[in-house]
Amino acid sequence: MIFSAHVISTQKHNDASSFTEHITKLAFTAQKMYALSLIYGLMNILSYVALRNISAGIFTICAQLKILTTASFSTLMLNKRYSFTKKRALFTLIIGVLLFSEPIWNTSESMASNKDGNVLLGTAAVLTEVALSGFASIYFEKVIKTDTSQQLNIWERNFQLALGSFPVYLAFMVADGGGEAGLGRGWSMVTLALGILGAAGGLLVALSIKYGDAVLKTLATTGAIILSSVLDHIFLNGPLDTKMVLSGCIVITSIFNYSFDATPQSQSIPPQLSNSLTSKKEYDSEVSSEDEESQSLLANISKDDE
Repeated sequence: MIFSAHVISTQKHNDASSFTEHITKLAFTAQKMYALSLIYGLMNILSYVALRNISAGIFTICAQLKILTTASFSTLMLNKRYSFTKKRALFTLIIGVLLFSEPIWNTSESMASNKDGNVLLGTAAVLTEVALSGFASIYFEKVIKTDTSQQLNIWERNFQLALGSFPVYLAFMVADGGGEAGLGRGWSMVTLALGILGAAGGLLVALSIKYGDAVLKTLATTGAIILSSVLDHIFLNGPLDTKMVLSGCIVITSIFNYSFDATPQSQSIPPQLSNSLTSKKEYDSEVSSEDEESQSLLANISKDDE
């Protein structure tokens, strides 16, 4: 929020207002971003509910469906059409990630259900969170790219989103009481560095949606699983066997297949434009038939004159 406000302060505003007035205006016209902040908060709550009731392995498997929900909402809300190559790349990507994360979910400990947990409730929670994740990504992309009523740039939208998220997470902290360390305690250089990295990641996500799309952002997040596992193997001696290497190659290949697909996208014609095109064709057909009748009449007249 602070970084976005700094960038906004360096920009010239169309209404020639001061920085304080402009920030205040953004705060009072951020209803769409506030709704998105509540969705993100609900997703976090659902994650906690899911992990209390189902195993980490089942949670990991269901979480991979975010790719499909994001693509589905992109089709419904943005009217995007995906080629067969892109669809195939998404499915192979999911298979590759599941194979790569097999050491996480294919163990007796990770697949064992919690003793006091409700499997049905946990599964419903994680599937709802997956659906909300796809909706939130496409909703944010739609607001950034198609909402021209307020003409706000990416930094102004990001400021609104951060401003709306602040009270949501503050409420989580107060409700939890700060955990074992206590409210507002437990800070160190490591936690501060992680906070900065998390904020920078949020800014990069917004930029990736602005100049790419939400599906590409999801692909990049999935590809980050491979990078994290490689770094984990190098620095922490984590697992990295032949199966993981081959499945990682599948994931990387799927990302390249999706990103560099040269198939032209078929866009549906809006009803009004379609009607206008139909009317134009009918008009051209009528004009053409009238021209033929006129030419035939002139030919008959010339014959009579002869």
